[in-house]
Amino acid sequence: MKLLFDENISDRLVGLLSDEFPDSSHVRAIHLRGASDRKIWDFARAHGFAIVSKDTDFRDRSAVDGAPPKIVWLDVGNAGTKAIEELLRFERVRIERFGVATESSFLILSLGTNAI
Repeated sequence: MKLLFDENISDRLVGLLSDEFPDSSHVRAIHLRGASDRKIWDFARAHGFAIVSKDTDFRDRSAVDGAPPKIVWLDVGNAGTKAIEELLRFERVRIERFGVATESSFLILSLGTNAI
């Protein structure tokens, strides 16, 4: 599954997770830094990306518009890059299943004991 990391997440994750999620990118790398959510949404849909974000706007749009693109919403507060990397690695199989599931448009990943 190709992930497109929103600007509220470190662009270093693309390299750190390239073994688990090859062909992923960051909005900065595709010159969409500061772009509207609609532009990022349209780019992800056109190029087969799932958007990874901490922004509730993408989660909410997904609930209304459905997929594509699929949304991986990180309910991680101010967690750092290392914690997010570990979470995405730990949840890789779940993310891959989500990527092929036709009935799901967003996936919520959380840290800690209250994880969904």
